[in-house]
Amino acid sequence: MKLLSRLYATVHAFMALLFACAALALIAISGRAGWLAIRGGFDRAAAEAIIEAVGLLAAGVVALQISQTIAEEEVIRDAQIGAPTRVRRFLSRFMVVIVVAVAVEGLVATFRAHDDPAQLLYAAGILSAIALLRVGWGTFVRLNRYAEELEPEAMAEAKREDKKLK
Repeated sequence: MKLLSRLYATVHAFMALLFACAALALIAISGRAGWLAIRGGFDRAAAEAIIEAVGLLAAGVVALQISQTIAEEEVIRDAQIGAPTRVRRFLSRFMVVIVVAVAVEGLVATFRAHDDPAQLLYAAGILSAIALLRVGWGTFVRLNRYAEELEPEAMAEAKREDKKLK
């Protein structure tokens, strides 16, 4: 069983490395796109190109956060995600970056809607999705808190696992 566990940790480490490489590529592409936008002049097209670059940068942050989460949770801590505390913390890390990335996409879509009002429905849909994500996430955290109160030992174990990162 230890061999299987090490194999999973190795696969997770490789996945974390791939996400980190993707994040670095997105960051580099975003930087180049932003630089080219600024060199092109300070006009509306440059503003839209910079907002696009910010969207790419947000995707890079998402990929980097996923890489860090996988590395910390699956490789370093070798945590079992069954306890309510661990589930809440694990999902919350993802939800923060997902909500930010979708919000940036909503911003980009809103700016595009200035030129094409038909795109306004798309932008409104994205912004509505952000609201639903936040409501669902808040509900999950609230209900999960009640489950944590039923299992205080899970919270203590999660705090002990956190010491592995220090």
